[in-house]
Amino acid sequence: MPQLQCHHCGAPVSFNEPLARDAECAACGGDLRCCINCRHYDTSYNNSCREPDADPVVDKQRRNFCEFFMYSTAPFVKGGSAREADARAKLAGLFKGGGAAPAGSTGAKEKLEELLRESKMPDDRADEARKRLDQLFKRGEGEKKG
Repeated sequence: MPQLQCHHCGAPVSFNEPLARDAECAACGGDLRCCINCRHYDTSYNNSCREPDADPVVDKQRRNFCEFFMYSTAPFVKGGSAREADARAKLAGLFKGGGAAPAGSTGAKEKLEELLRESKMPDDRADEARKRLDQLFKRGEGEKKG
């Protein structure tokens, strides 16, 4: 049997099936038969529940009468779900090494400066574009006044 944990505090939990509605964690006193301890709990779903036939529960951290409750075997993650922790770990893995660029490639700042240099208009074209723009707006103002 996998090690079960209270999803309020992370303390190990042991109980006899079926879990009583009024069961509490010995460490923190939190309700054990509640949505955040259920295997169906998932904040990305409607009503934060993967079970489509479950009745809506307002307070996910308090005991309830849900007939679909099954204790979750997911590891405790402080301040979020296991799915969220997994996503954060993958994101951190992308930037391993303090955000340094991989060997053989230019850094982000250097790459940005290079792109800006390549896309910069010659000064004479920029001046010409500015003059045309100024003429366009001056002409528009003159027509409105007259």
